[in-house]
Amino acid sequence: MSGTTPTTSTRGTSVPTGLVRLRAFTTGDEGRPALLGFLGAVLIAVGGLGAGSTRLHDPLLEEAHLSWLRFGHGLVVSSVLLWAGVALMLVAWLWLGRRIVDRRAGAQRPGETDRRAGAQRPGETDRRAGAQRPGEISQYTMIVTTGFWLLPLLLSVPLFSRDTYSYLAQGALLRDGFDPYAVGPVDNLNPLLDNVSPIWTITTAPYGPAFILVAKFVTILVGDHVVAGTMLLRLCMLPGLGLLIWAAPRVARHIGADGAVALWICVLNPLVIIHLMGGVHNEMLMVGLMMAGISLTFSRHHVAGAALIAVAVAVKATACLALPFMVWVWMRHLRDRSARDTRAGEKAPRNLSAPRAFIAASAASLAVFVGVFAVLSWLAGVGLGWLTALAGSVKIINWLTIPTAIANVTNAVGGLFFHVNFYAVLEVTRIIGIGIIAVSLPLLWWRYRHDDREALMGIAWAMLVVVLFVPAALPWYYTWPLAVVSALGQSQRAIALIAGFSTWIMVIFKPDGSHGMYSWIHVLIATACALAAWYSLRHTSQSPPRFPARGSAGLPPST
Repeated sequence: MSGTTPTTSTRGTSVPTGLVRLRAFTTGDEGRPALLGFLGAVLIAVGGLGAGSTRLHDPLLEEAHLSWLRFGHGLVVSSVLLWAGVALMLVAWLWLGRRIVDRRAGAQRPGETDRRAGAQRPGETDRRAGAQRPGEISQYTMIVTTGFWLLPLLLSVPLFSRDTYSYLAQGALLRDGFDPYAVGPVDNLNPLLDNVSPIWTITTAPYGPAFILVAKFVTILVGDHVVAGTMLLRLCMLPGLGLLIWAAPRVARHIGADGAVALWICVLNPLVIIHLMGGVHNEMLMVGLMMAGISLTFSRHHVAGAALIAVAVAVKATACLALPFMVWVWMRHLRDRSARDTRAGEKAPRNLSAPRAFIAASAASLAVFVGVFAVLSWLAGVGLGWLTALAGSVKIINWLTIPTAIANVTNAVGGLFFHVNFYAVLEVTRIIGIGIIAVSLPLLWWRYRHDDREALMGIAWAMLVVVLFVPAALPWYYTWPLAVVSALGQSQRAIALIAGFSTWIMVIFKPDGSHGMYSWIHVLIATACALAAWYSLRHTSQSPPRFPARGSAGLPPST
């Protein structure tokens, strides 16, 4: 056998595969954004040593004689490096987005409407995973670019959040025989506790039994070693990213959208690469499991789909918003199968009525959910106490939710004229927000019930309503609806809005986990960056795009 990478032949033309294809990608035009983002990720990892969410007392940096990076001029250097890396990664992401916009505009025939964000034509089948219209960015480009951008961050300190230290401390609680739903990390004195944010040391775990099991597994393997625990916990997030890469294009193609664009929106997005993976957040697992469950349900693997969504809920409760909409999908599939069996003359009851199909789908979904959740709770040896801990987010006060933003504005403006009790106003606005959520969710569930595309729209709206009106939110919370929107928001206008909003959320938070929403300078900088990102993708380039030749940069020749 030859020692070179094998190639496959299509109509006499060689298609590069494996390492040869990767080499062609990195040396060609298609790979330039990947390399630019890789440089950005390296700068982020290096700058994070001083400006990231490092340990309060870091003997590793001291032994390497790098502790100076955390103080004085060293901190300035670290911050410049990190923010330069963020800027490069944002530019690389927008560069890819610019190519998507230009190539789709160039490949669109005069008079043809853009159907990528719309529904399929009647009778049109889903496109194959490898199928690609002329001028489109390939999924291969998106997946390989993800690897380039992610690799340096696998070795970085936690970025833009200190949550990973809380995860490890909560896992250690279960490891050492405590109930993380009954006591906070402070009840289990160990070295992990030193790096947990003070407000979370007395807070019980708000995460489901599946994630607590993951955290326990990590602390069993590494003990109280913070660095090893952080690295291993980040690796435990990789299955979630892998599931998202697998599921997002399939869900997009199912409704006639572009799988590669979906990956650009919900995988390559810096909110995912930097916050979820760099920051080590369990949303990565939750979102990946949820999207895989949705994809399987669309493919008529209903039990497996419901089971994966149940596991996602057992990581973080937000995923439960998807399951009721999947009941509608299952119900329609039951009715379709009944109708086909009846037409084929097979032994079957009369056409399954909508109420009977709904009851069957609901009962089956509930049975799968309860079964999976019961098994995971039994394995973890815990109950449902984590549900009461969800209220712990009220300790967070920022401008990222509408109730808190209204309370802040009321305090800032009203305080100029009279005394304002900020916390009293905040309590009222948060209660109103909870009421809006309680009313909106059932209305959305009923409104978006007719087809698979509507089911996705319902999930996206439900998650967006929850993120906007819960008592408190953090930047990575917006990755919940982003994953679902990746299949829906593929018009140029939507792509530009997603780019602008993602950029604002990315820039408004600081690498150590704090935010700049009370600094007008920081807010203006973040807003300017967001407007620049939006504008860069809002308008199509006047000059026609240049497409790389087939067979170069990893692209297969046309057939």
